Amino acid sequence: MQSSAPAIEIAVQDVDGVGIALRVGADRVELCSALGVGGLTPSIGTIEMAVEAASVAGRPDYVNVLVRPRPGGFVYSANEIATTVRDIRAAAAAGVGGVVVGALNADGTVDTAATREFMAAAEGLTVTFHRAIDIGTEQLHVLDQLIELGVARVLTSGGAARSLDGAEVLRRMAAHAAGRLQIMAGGGVTLDSIPTLLATGIDAVHLSAKRAALSLAPSGPGGGASDFDVTDEELARAAVLAVRSTL
Repeated sequence: MQSSAPAIEIAVQDVDGVGIALRVGADRVELCSALGVGGLTPSIGTIEMAVEAASVAGRPDYVNVLVRPRPGGFVYSANEIATTVRDIRAAAAAGVGGVVVGALNADGTVDTAATREFMAAAEGLTVTFHRAIDIGTEQLHVLDQLIELGVARVLTSGGAARSLDGAEVLRRMAAHAAGRLQIMAGGGVTLDSIPTLLATGIDAVHLSAKRAALSLAPSGPGGGASDFDVTDEELARAAVLAVRSTL
């Protein structure tokens, strides 16, 4: 069982998404860019405006920023780790409530040296370790490593493609964490799956609640796709209600 009411986090890609999450009553947002590749670090301008919007609403710690330097796995070079450290410091200076990070060794274990650097750069902000944990099969061992490092929260699907399929692993992770670290289910979360996921004893659910929007004008050669993701307010509100109805 959760030690407190379960939370809902919405992954958003822009300031409008932050506003929607605030309006529908989500507990926090994960701010990122490029959700189509699993999420990347958003621009500093986006971070600053998101924090300003949250602060105006009286929620200065509302924004958690994903800091991920590139797609394509979580094993990083020294330069990529250094870039991540700088981005964490910039996000902290902008006033975010937390950062979302993750780094692995080639064998799928946690890169503890890199994670320590990330923790130091975060300077006391809430640190979430993202779905890099789902790469391997030793989630409980990884939890012990992250607890020792001082990570506050982990985003995980229980090692499955969809959180619902990893529900039994999520149950074991929640029991193993025993309040020492928050377990947040993310990955393919739907409205219908929320009650089952929360019944495992996890602390929170995470979803993007997004839909595709069409550009007002053709993007043209080199402009990429003509559609882009936006936060769907109706879906976000329904997700919040689904979580609150389990109380």
